[in-house]
Amino acid sequence: MTSSEGTATVPWLRPTSYWLPAHFVDSAWITHGAFAAWLIDVLRPRDLAELGTHNGFSCFAFAEAAKRLGHTVTINALDSWEGDDHAGFYDDSTYEAVRSIAESDYASSVELHRGYFSDTRPRFAVASVDLLHIDGRHGYEDVREDYEQWRDTVRDGGVILFHDIAERRDDFGVWRLWAEIAEPGRAFAFEHGHGLGVLAVGDVVHDPLRALFEADDFVAGRIRADFERLGALIAHVARIPHLEAEVESLHDVVETLQTERVRLSDVIVARDDALASLRGSASWKLTEPLRAISRRARRER
Repeated sequence: MTSSEGTATVPWLRPTSYWLPAHFVDSAWITHGAFAAWLIDVLRPRDLAELGTHNGFSCFAFAEAAKRLGHTVTINALDSWEGDDHAGFYDDSTYEAVRSIAESDYASSVELHRGYFSDTRPRFAVASVDLLHIDGRHGYEDVREDYEQWRDTVRDGGVILFHDIAERRDDFGVWRLWAEIAEPGRAFAFEHGHGLGVLAVGDVVHDPLRALFEADDFVAGRIRADFERLGALIAHVARIPHLEAEVESLHDVVETLQTERVRLSDVIVARDDALASLRGSASWKLTEPLRAISRRARRER
């Protein structure tokens, strides 16, 4: 398997496939970080629109890959930053955290659009983006509305991503829409990380993407396994700060237990000293016959 855009015999394993994101935030998207970098490398989008940014992991993964590649891109991150019944509801601190990272690290590439998708749609012309990432509300009617309102913003040769295509619990319905629109030779589905659907728009002009869309069952299995493995690595790295915090917490617990052990040791020593003093007293010796009678009475019961 060869590619006119590279010498790799396995086109989905490029150097960018092994890159780690610069920002690890809590996200259901985290195991797709490797694919995000690969896709930016292969597609080289000029403009990207993301419907549903939340904590910003996918947005920052796209932006970091472009930054490392020296590739100029405009990433339009859209969200109400209010939350919903799937993601949960949250206060302005989430938006402020995303804004802080965007301004400090990706000021030249990331633009935040706070509001509802349908209200923001008029700002985007037809055929104005190369990559559309749909990850808003996950009910069937919701995601279908997002797809129908925004699909014509994608230029010929572009890609649309759908997150959560593998989620069938509760009222998740992205899988239903994906089953309706995924065409053989124009779609690829990842099953890990809640599922990620990759849909071609117009002609597929990049060979690595063509290899993805045209993969037979065996090759598709290899692609899924490789990106799942790379995604798991990112998830493990993301856990390191949490593990460090857990270790620090355990140190505090151990210190508390050691302090309590010393305190109890002092109590035991004090008790033993008091008992020894009592047994050496004149009153203890004088009352010994009474204690002997009491012990004998208990044995005879």
